[in-house]
Amino acid sequence: MVYFINILSYVFMLLGILISVAFMILFERKVLGYIQIRKGPNKVGFMGILQSFSDAIKLFVKEQMFPSKSNFLLFYLSPVSSLFIIIYMWMIYPSGSNLINMSLGGLFFFCCTSFGVYCLIGSGWSSNSNYSMIGAMRGIAQTISYEVSMALFLLGIIFLVNNYNFNLVIKNQEFVWFVYLFLPLFLCWVTIMMAETNRTPFDFAEGESELVSGFNIEYGSGGFALLFLAEYASIIFMSFLIISIFMGGFMTNMFTIGLFGSFFCFSFIWIRGCFPRYRYDKLMYLAWKIYLPISLFFLFFYICLKSFC
Repeated sequence: MVYFINILSYVFMLLGILISVAFMILFERKVLGYIQIRKGPNKVGFMGILQSFSDAIKLFVKEQMFPSKSNFLLFYLSPVSSLFIIIYMWMIYPSGSNLINMSLGGLFFFCCTSFGVYCLIGSGWSSNSNYSMIGAMRGIAQTISYEVSMALFLLGIIFLVNNYNFNLVIKNQEFVWFVYLFLPLFLCWVTIMMAETNRTPFDFAEGESELVSGFNIEYGSGGFALLFLAEYASIIFMSFLIISIFMGGFMTNMFTIGLFGSFFCFSFIWIRGCFPRYRYDKLMYLAWKIYLPISLFFLFFYICLKSFC
């Protein structure tokens, strides 16, 4: 009975995620419309509220095309794997509706984020296209650059809490939020999350002006829709993960969680509308020359703090 309740709670959460992705896409198109002084979707349904659902139906009913001389199996499985990885990552999110409690949630998070690069190179290489391959190679170099620092940032928090369980991370913020203790890490973490989700100003794998959409150029209909769903589900997950790691003091108040989560989702869109794409070598410099020393310093600092206090 307990296992059935756990599975049911997870299924309901996944349904909520997929619906929220649709509204996240609509929200982004509306906000970008206001930023660029134009109207967003406003024809389909009341104030365009059904636009995302109609786009999803349109994509999934279109014919699926496969490029000639492409690796059929890998080309087909890469978008599916990309969506499944982010769906698995939602298991570690410590919400009241999700009864799954992973004692090694931080380790599972590292595994899922690292595995995402295989979907990237799989979709780029299997397409048999130069544009998609260059986009995949750029995405891999970007991922290797920032994920080292991302792991070290999170390890600093894990060493201080002395546990990989995100529920215990929240419990340790009962009296003081980690955003006050880890303010430099918080600012760096938000920046790295933009690179992790391939968002402006770090969307090098999908550089439309340089790579004609990069690694997903050969995808259409359902394959493109799955990649799109994975990207926006990742944005929502990272927004709420920021709250649970750094602002876990109010995790019992569902309204406040939704409010702050929506704010961070809005921040991703806001930054996209206001900042140009970063230069590629600048990201490499930022990741290796600035974030890596900062992450190593703070990791050593918090290990010493835990040891002597």
